[in-house]
Amino acid sequence: MTTTDSSQQDDRGDRKRVIGVVVSDKMTKTRVVAVTEHYKHAQYGKFLKRTQKFHAHDEKNEAKIGDKVLIIESRPLSKTKRWRLMQVLERAI
Repeated sequence: MTTTDSSQQDDRGDRKRVIGVVVSDKMTKTRVVAVTEHYKHAQYGKFLKRTQKFHAHDEKNEAKIGDKVLIIESRPLSKTKRWRLMQVLERAI
């Protein structure tokens, strides 16, 4: 996962923040964000790519498909939503 600088302290403790790309905006107030992690295999040394999808709450429906966004960990909002949209970092063209 791509994490950001954790120097920003939330009043509820240190929460995970990740940067990803919106891959679905079909649901109301929910965005599916794909977070890609590059890592090196321990034994073989090959660089691999792992992608995880997170459901994030977007109160204002502002993020669209292809946007680069910052999401933050939060309390459970539904069965699958555990993240909130903090901000849109880069708009898709």
